Amino acid sequence: QVHLVESGGGLVQAGGSLRLSCAASGSIFSINRMGWYRQAPGNQRELVATATGRGITNYADPVKGRFTISSDNAKNTVYLQMNSLKPEDTAVYYCNADIYMSIRTHTDTWGQGTQVTVSS
Repeated sequence: QVHLVESGGGLVQAGGSLRLSCAASGSIFSINRMGWYRQAPGNQRELVATATGRGITNYADPVKGRFTISSDNAKNTVYLQMNSLKPEDTAVYYCNADIYMSIRTHTDTWGQGTQVTVSS
């Protein structure tokens, strides 16, 4: 089993910053990819940013230049630094991880979500 624990959400004014963290624990052989998705009320869950175990990053267009994803492989943790936040960034942010529990078995796991609210 693999568990993800997220932290760092909250309420911030437009133009402000927040940093989200997601720590993976459990049966971890290696991490293929970790990332962040978000879901606003009435909308589908959408990609925000991902980072592979080799450090390759990918960002959704709306957050490019404002958000930065980074990883601490020693801590099995991924971070999302969010700057210049906008009201449209308001959503529940979910951590996702594609983790190998053994050389043959991998799992796709979601965190419980953390609320980010940006006031105008």
